[in-house]
Amino acid sequence: MLVIHLAFSLLALAAILAILLLPKGRGAHRWLGRLAAAALALSALSSFGIQARGHLSWLHVLSVVTLVNLAWAVWAIRRGRVAVHRRAMLAGAGGLFVAGLFATFAPGRYLYGVFFG
Repeated sequence: MLVIHLAFSLLALAAILAILLLPKGRGAHRWLGRLAAAALALSALSSFGIQARGHLSWLHVLSVVTLVNLAWAVWAIRRGRVAVHRRAMLAGAGGLFVAGLFATFAPGRYLYGVFFG
């Protein structure tokens, strides 16, 4: 499950970086936005299959926040509230980035062991 979670997280990160570089509102932005949103949602959902000592941890709160935030962002853009959509998606991207940093640089985490172990 960890590999699936990591794969969706990296896909979301790549799509988000591309979105930030492309013109907004065009076909590529919309296509990559849907890809990023789906990857973020699947990353958040897959995190529930990763449990320390057989139960969820406080980190799973970030997954719930991500899922709620994605729904908020989609709701906003469908109603033409571009600024709300932008803030929600940037918050999701920021959460993904911070979670990635934590997963990589916190001792005891899997990626810390991969890079520094």
